Order: sequence, then C-alpha cells, then structure tokens
Amino acid sequence: MPTQARVERIADRIQQELAELLLRNLSDPRLHMIYVTDVTVDREMSYADVFVSALEGSTRSREVLAGLESASGFIRRELAGRVELRTFPRLRFHWDPTPENADSIERKLAEIRNKKKVSS
Repeated sequence: MPTQARVERIADRIQQELAELLLRNLSDPRLHMIYVTDVTVDREMSYADVFVSALEGSTRSREVLAGLESASGFIRRELAGRVELRTFPRLRFHWDPTPENADSIERKLAEIRNKKKVSS
C-alpha cells in the first residue's frame, strides 16, 4: 500500500495532467471553460475523485458532469498513458461549489466595507 505522501503526489499529477488534457484535447463543448479544483485518490488507488468547477457557476454543473461522464473512458485512457501506474484509478467526477461560495462571501464583504465607508 502506498504512503500518504505518494498518494498525494499521484493526485497532484493526475490533477495537472487532467487540466492540460481539458485545455487541449477535448472537443466536447460541454467541457469548455471548466477547471479542476482538486483530485483525491483513495489509499487503495481504486478511485480518483475529481472536483471541477466552471466560470459560469453551478448553472452548468449538470452539463459539465454529464460531459465528463461521457468522456470518462477517453480521459482515463489518456491519463493512464501520461501517469505511469500499474493500474489507473477509476475517475469519479464531482461539482465543487467552493469558488462560487468564495465569490459570494467576497461580494458580501465588499458590501459591508462599502456600507462602513458610507456611514463614516
């Protein structure tokens, strides 16, 4: 069983290669303008959980996840050729709401700052 540090390095490598693959090699219009926010690999190296987001936000989440599921065989095969592992983990795609949540929090903080400036 690989060490936790090795599992993290593999996850980072998968994230890097997947991001490059999404930028250059996929022609599916559902997968344009998306980015990989995180990848986690389980200790048995059976599954890689891939977290994605899009600039447009959660309005595209179903479309993006459907596109990724549709292309998952191709993506896994391409990644297996780029990341040398005995067996490549199966990919599970998830929507990551973190960027949207951070943007919402930032807007609320900006409103509070503006209200303080006006009342001062």
